[in-house]
Parts: sequence; structure tokens; C-alpha cells
Amino acid sequence: FVGTSLDQLYARRLGQSTPLPSMQFCIENLAQAGGCTYNYSCAYTDTISWSSPSEPLPMIRDPRVAFEMIFGAGGTPEERAERRATRRSILDWIMRDVSEVRNELGAVDRRRMDRYLDNVREVERRIQLVERRNDGAAEPRELPDAPPGVPDSFSEHMQLMFDLQVLAMETDMTRVISFKTGRDAQNRVFPESGTQRPFHPASHHGNNEKRIMDFNTICQHRVGQLPYFLERLENTMEGDASLLDKTAIIWGSPMADPNLHNHRRAPLLLLGRANGALEGGLHLRAPEGTPMANVFVSLMRGLGHADMTTFGDSTGAFALDYPRQPASPSAGAAGNA
Repeated sequence: FVGTSLDQLYARRLGQSTPLPSMQFCIENLAQAGGCTYNYSCAYTDTISWSSPSEPLPMIRDPRVAFEMIFGAGGTPEERAERRATRRSILDWIMRDVSEVRNELGAVDRRRMDRYLDNVREVERRIQLVERRNDGAAEPRELPDAPPGVPDSFSEHMQLMFDLQVLAMETDMTRVISFKTGRDAQNRVFPESGTQRPFHPASHHGNNEKRIMDFNTICQHRVGQLPYFLERLENTMEGDASLLDKTAIIWGSPMADPNLHNHRRAPLLLLGRANGALEGGLHLRAPEGTPMANVFVSLMRGLGHADMTTFGDSTGAFALDYPRQPASPSAGAAGNA
């Protein structure tokens, strides 16, 4: 029994005007059953989105499933299967409709639509390439139980899911996305990082310096995928502002010191400008014992939930701007500046 998650609170209030009130994505295999960490149900480690205290939402791992949820094409499962079997692009399937809409647009909007459709086609091409590669693989896959549309490469998978999120937001298919990029107890190896140590064993480094650096190498590689997403948002314009300017991104971890399973003083990044709600360029250190939920209260207030007073175990709000001292009455213009 937990609480309704932040994304679903936001979706209830501000996501109902979009075709998809929210989307939930993940990278790792989350289809587990029974008991997981600390003898809790695996539901608690399989999703970060809860529509009620007792209703976990499923998360999409396969880029193909995410793509078809966003773009469709084919009114029935049989029609969609036929399109995939013939390797026809989703854009070829709907080209007549696309042409009719395009002819009604002005020059600027036509260029924007063409660029968007090019991006859709490129993402679809990459998904098809992954599927063909995995279906015809001569050697065993690194992720043998993964669907054909899931790349074995962590970075390739992350970038595909990031691109799908940008496409979904660009056309206002949804305004709320959750993305679970890992799980604490996974034993996955990340060869692209430069080390062959599995993630969970590496996290229990026993304060050995070499093992700490191995774990650091893995963590740098994982977090190092984030700039790709930020650049895609920054380079996608909506009117006179980028999607990055209009978006709030919460990027965090449930662990501060995994060697001890220490959940206190866990790191949290807030990225994007959120339509001016986030100042940016700040490193704020919370007093000892401050619940992370205090940050969420402040963030949600800035995102239009002015009536939010509590969330989770919050004890108040945690200011997300620079703590400025009020100007002295005698400071004059220089003081106010």
C-alpha cells in the first residue's frame, strides 16, 4: 500500500485533454511475480507509477509497443500485424491522410510537419532494424528473454525510448511520462561502460577503492544517457520556446550509499525550465532529515497544483530557487540589482 504517484496526480488534473493522459516506460524486464526486495510484492519494484494506493500501472519496455501506442496505424490487431509482416512504414500506411493535411498547411507548418514525419520514419526504421537483427541473430542475445524490439545495447534502447517520448510530447499525445531506467537488484552487465561487473554486485563494493571506481564507471555510463534526451528536447521547438523550456524532468535514485542500502541523502536532479517554474543552475543542499517529498510539494505547486500541501512523508515545502536576502532599505538601486 503506497500513495498515488506524482505523475498520476498531474495526469488527473492536466493530462485529461490529451489522447494519452500519461505513458509509462521502462528499460529492464519488470514482468516478475511473487516476492522481491525486503519480501515486498514485486509490484513495488516493477513500476514507479501508481493510479491509486493499490493500483500499480504497467510500464512499456518494447519500443515497438510504445511506437504503436503513440502512432497506431491499423484499426485492428490483424491490420497492424499485416503492416508489420509486409514491413510497410506506418507513414506509407496513412500517406493519403498525411498528404491531405499537408496541402492545407502554410509553408512554415509544412516544414515543421515534414521534419516531424522524417523523425517518425527514422525512429520506425531503427525499431525495424533492431527487430531484424534480433530475429536473425546467429549468436545468443545478451538479453535472451527480451522481445525482438528491445535492443541488447543499453544506450541504443535508452535513445529509442527518449526519441519516442519527444515525439509523443511534440504532438501533445501526452504531457506526462514516467521512465524507469533500472532496478536496484538487477545483475545486468553494461559492457559499453568499460567494465564487466554486474550492476548489483558492483553496488556492494565494500568500500574497496577499485570496486567503488567500477561502480562509478557503470553509474556514469547510465546517467550519461541523459544529455541525449536534453539535447533532443532543446532542439525541438514549440512556438518560440523549446520543449526543454516547457518541461520539468525529475531524475533521481532511491539510493545514496548502495553498499549499505542507505536511502538517506539520495540525489535528485530537476531539469528543464518548466515554463519558468524552475530557475536552474542551482545546487541546493537540504538540511539533514529533510524528506525528498518536500521537493515534490514545491515542484508540483510550480506546475499548477497550488493547493498541494502534502505529499508522501513531506513535512513542508523545500524552496527550489536561490535563497536571496531582502534588500536593505538604504541599499538603493545597487542593492536591488
